[in-house]
Amino acid sequence: MALWGAPPGDGPTASHVTHDLRLLPDYRIGAGDVLSVEVWKEPDISARSVTVRPDGRISLPMVGELLVAGLTPVEAQAAATALFARIVRDTRVSVTVREIHSQRVYVIGEVRREGAIRLTGPLTVLQTLAEAGGLTDYAKRRKIYILRVQNGRQIRLPFDYDAVLRGERVEQNITLLPGDTLVVPR
Repeated sequence: MALWGAPPGDGPTASHVTHDLRLLPDYRIGAGDVLSVEVWKEPDISARSVTVRPDGRISLPMVGELLVAGLTPVEAQAAATALFARIVRDTRVSVTVREIHSQRVYVIGEVRREGAIRLTGPLTVLQTLAEAGGLTDYAKRRKIYILRVQNGRQIRLPFDYDAVLRGERVEQNITLLPGDTLVVPR
């Protein structure tokens, strides 16, 4: 199965990326994510479950520290392979993202549950509002907006809840990106 957005045959295989990551093109590892680093035929130096620290590094048996934050799983695999190649001949390493904790969107304002929502796949504005328990009676349904950082600048994207529900302005029901903030004013 090819990655979403990638031509068939391109990209990492399923052994390198969990099924959730097939939904996130070009997934970048972040702090809090849990990885599995398996060295072929070397279970004693493999790390079945290692959490990416806030500094973006993981600790691996026998070889030490490896910076993985900001890398794709395939890039992290190449970096780990180079590190283990110093001590293991014909090294084959696989890096799998077991749990995603670094990818979040934020919902604030007139929703039932404000806070961070973990992204484990594509999530639209309507889906995010559903995850937040829906709108309160005081929500300005036509004045909702998304704050997004794009090219180093914060932009504001409008969302008219009522129009989208009527099938109008469906283009406003965008897929949210990690770091987006969905604001529901009163």
